[in-house]
Amino acid sequence: MANRLADALSPYLRQHADNPVDWWPWCPEAFALARSRDVPVLLSVGYAACHWCHVMAHESFEDPQVAAVLDAGFVAVKVDREERPDVDSVYMAATVALTGRGGWPMTVLMTPEGEPFWCGTYLPRGQFLGLLEAASGAWAQQRAELQASAAHIAGAIEARLAPPSAEPVTPETLDADVTRLGRAFDRARGGFGGAPKFPPSMVLEFLLAQHARTGSTEALAMVERTCEAMARGGIYDQLAGGFARYAVDADWVVPHFEKMLYDNALLARVYSHWWRSTGSPLGRRVAIETCAAIVEQFGTAEGGFAASLDADTEGVEGATYVWTPEELTDVLGPQDGPRAADLLGVTKEGTFEHGSSTLQLRADPDDDAWWVAVRARLRAARDLRPQPARDDKVIASWNGLAITALAECGTLLGEPGLVTAATRAADHLLSVHVVDGRLLRVSREGIVGSAPGMADDYGNLASGLLALHQATGQARWLETAGRLLDRAVGLFADPERPGVFHDTPRDGEPLVARPHSAADNAEPSGQSSLAWALLTHGALVGSAEQLARADAAIAVGGAVAAQDPRFAGWTLAAAAARLAGPLQVAVVGSGPSARALLDVARQSCSPGLVVVAGAPDAPGIPLLAGRPLVEGLAAAYVCRGFVCDRPVTSVEQLRAALGGPG
Repeated sequence: MANRLADALSPYLRQHADNPVDWWPWCPEAFALARSRDVPVLLSVGYAACHWCHVMAHESFEDPQVAAVLDAGFVAVKVDREERPDVDSVYMAATVALTGRGGWPMTVLMTPEGEPFWCGTYLPRGQFLGLLEAASGAWAQQRAELQASAAHIAGAIEARLAPPSAEPVTPETLDADVTRLGRAFDRARGGFGGAPKFPPSMVLEFLLAQHARTGSTEALAMVERTCEAMARGGIYDQLAGGFARYAVDADWVVPHFEKMLYDNALLARVYSHWWRSTGSPLGRRVAIETCAAIVEQFGTAEGGFAASLDADTEGVEGATYVWTPEELTDVLGPQDGPRAADLLGVTKEGTFEHGSSTLQLRADPDDDAWWVAVRARLRAARDLRPQPARDDKVIASWNGLAITALAECGTLLGEPGLVTAATRAADHLLSVHVVDGRLLRVSREGIVGSAPGMADDYGNLASGLLALHQATGQARWLETAGRLLDRAVGLFADPERPGVFHDTPRDGEPLVARPHSAADNAEPSGQSSLAWALLTHGALVGSAEQLARADAAIAVGGAVAAQDPRFAGWTLAAAAARLAGPLQVAVVGSGPSARALLDVARQSCSPGLVVVAGAPDAPGIPLLAGRPLVEGLAAAYVCRGFVCDRPVTSVEQLRAALGGPG
């Protein structure tokens, strides 16, 4: 039986188009059908790169017996969590509340009114069939108890998603959070906690910001240990660049092989900022390689960036990426093969499954030219293998993160091609995703979907445009970011609670509860992404009103930081930037002297820094207004908190003006 997913925009939904299950996408019609049939709704939430989503699909959703049970007693609804993070957020809150843990695939049974009465994650076929049969019986014979339980759970969801009270983030807060993070830090292996280990990109940004602001050696030590361990482990693609989503072990050896756009965008920035702080060659190399992976592996024909690369290749996790000693020898020959195996940690026993190994680079090779040649040969051989599937939908929020990373890394590392790629992506997003002044979340092959933009879409895309403004000096990016932020404030700000930004727009689809999260998990929350964008925009246009909004938004995120700073990295980084700034640098003039001043300004590690460059009084750029050349020479104007020093004309004077920690 053909279901209704064949024409879906989401590749994840399309993966289920041939299932025997009579799937519906999330829509009012599905719930209306459940009411008319008087049956519960089965909600299955996942995403295209999710390994266990594929396993459950093969075991259960492709099985005719399971499909018959589902179709007889339920209305089955399939949701891509990346397309509808609002739906995912609501029912994940219920899943965590009921089971103490979350994850995907998420499996929820609910009333036709959308109130859940059972929540879980992956279930083997036998357990899943047992659940469906028990739920059908309870629905027929214990309806009142189920509905009462569902109403109670719905109330718990609303309470769980309610915005927290504001908790101002002070210098003392940040100092204490460095200490708290130090207690959770794995000093032997890097990262925080044990297995599984996720790249703590936003926490690392906070620690770098804190080091720049205060000179904290403890903060920098945690960054350096973690960045080196990740870059040398199997979680990093030693042949093509870029990071997998997480490591299943504490040593970063074995990744969960899916690659996510947001991880790589966030980590590219971290490694470039590590290089800026310390001059680490490893930081520079990994930042450039990760940006190249974003462009080459995630780039779409229209100019945007795809969401993810699958963990599986032809149903086998990691098959594209792992090697045996014999395979290395087959490609490299009897001399170079064993040498490469020793360098890359490929053993006879294997570090992964079935005697295969992930590739690690625990130490730099003693012959760099040899390694460059070997790496190219291995990459070429790997490219001939079957490749993982790609989820090529373009998500506004994640593309905003990628635009920021490419614009910043391109200017900081002297790679102008990255800025070009960021510009192309921004043009694509603005031409396709902005409709009647509002942002839509997802497109694919140039066709935009109906899912509305969430708070993080507006915040992260606005930040990307502001990074492009600073990279290119073009006023159009600043103007467009300002319009997006004005619209975001109108759509997401809580009129009764200053600083609160809900995840969904005020006129969005009513759900069991209106989602809100101030926690930074795998990616920045809508709350913290808008805080960052407002902070940067306020600094670039000199708006005290925008900075006040950013202050209030940071304080709401501060409530999460008070509980556990590991889940407030983006908020804490924004707080450090606010305490250090705004530090505004405007460079006027042209030619080599202006470029030299601009390079020095961009090398500043201050987290509160914004930098613009252009002709005096360039239209549409407030920081250049009333800033003339000095005796005909290019000049840099340095302002702290809107109070400006005298302009300087030499790089030595500018370095002195920018100073160090503080």
